[in-house]
Amino acid sequence: QVRLVESGGGSVQPGGSLRLTCKLTGANFRLVDMHWYRQAPGKERELVGTITSGGATEYVDSVKGRFTISRDNVYRTTSLQMNSLKPEDTAVYYCKTRNWGRDFWGQGTQVTVAS
Repeated sequence: QVRLVESGGGSVQPGGSLRLTCKLTGANFRLVDMHWYRQAPGKERELVGTITSGGATEYVDSVKGRFTISRDNVYRTTSLQMNSLKPEDTAVYYCKTRNWGRDFWGQGTQVTVAS
């Protein structure tokens, strides 16, 4: 059974940093791309960034230069390092992968950026 479990959310002041981690079980982590999404209140879920199975990354323009996605194939985790956080980064963050033609989502973790 494919399962994604996120951790690391919380509250931080503007300009601060947080690191989110997502662990995959039930699938071959080395073969899948991993994605980070977020959903702010009243808004649609948006793709934040992706790390491919080969380690290539891409990001939405609003987080470029501030967020970094990495992966650890030994521990089967992907991480989202978020620096220089802004109030508009406040959202529930989700990791996602696709396996056997299906999308699998984590449970989500809240990130709140406020003074």
